[in-house]
Amino acid sequence: MALYTHHLPVWKRKQVEEIKADSSSHALIGLVDMYGIPAAQLQMIRRNLKGKAKIRMTRNTLIKHAFQELGGEIAGLEKHISGHSALIFTDDNPFRLYKQLEKTKTKMAAKPGEKAPEDIVVEKGPTSFRPGPIVGELQQAGIPAAIEAGKVKIRETKTVARKGETISRKLADVLSKLDIKPMDIGLILQAAYFEGTVYEPSVLGIDEDLIYRQITLAAFEAFNLSVNATIMTRETAVPIIGKAFREARGLAIEASIYEKDVIDEIIGKAQRESAALQHLVGST
Repeated sequence: MALYTHHLPVWKRKQVEEIKADSSSHALIGLVDMYGIPAAQLQMIRRNLKGKAKIRMTRNTLIKHAFQELGGEIAGLEKHISGHSALIFTDDNPFRLYKQLEKTKTKMAAKPGEKAPEDIVVEKGPTSFRPGPIVGELQQAGIPAAIEAGKVKIRETKTVARKGETISRKLADVLSKLDIKPMDIGLILQAAYFEGTVYEPSVLGIDEDLIYRQITLAAFEAFNLSVNATIMTRETAVPIIGKAFREARGLAIEASIYEKDVIDEIIGKAQRESAALQHLVGST
């Protein structure tokens, strides 16, 4: 449903125009979720991104107004606005932005009611706790615990929450006591518009080292295939000629074709065969 923007109050109109101006002056416009980020950490994130990206916080309705007025493919970002969305502007490509935002994340303790971002695993082994109520607290949270050598020990590795499951108050309290911080706190990229395309985070989280190794392997295999199939290119010409020369030389030696370039090798081969035959006859 279209939003009517002609009769916005002055302060809202000003913010919409500022969003449109930032969108026009940057190569990338993105949406980030800022839910649960403490003020101190947000200031640190801003400092880390200074000179690389600009964050603008405003009401979601005003972001929608701006996107609709901008129109085109940018309007496709509107459906990604949710929760505590904010705008981010940069001249980097979306892959670099995603990587930068991942670096701003820090680990924090889980709060009751939050969703596990990944499987939460408690490893077996001794703890620093002395015998006491902590044993019962661990067991109530689904963590098998016992007393051993005067200390509380976790008897087996246990997955206490699967990805997406709600973290209970008891589990959050126990994880905090065990100093397990499963929550990633930082700017979460919801979507990014760049050069006519809207990118979602699912396509941006690539392993650069893995991609580099795959490209290197593909290039190596393509090179070998070209050489072995005698596909002449600028890169394969010299190896193909060298391979042909070695094969021709080897064939000439094996077939005893007397040419000045291989006579020495043919004579040497004959001498080695003669010596081997003499050794064989002498040993019988």
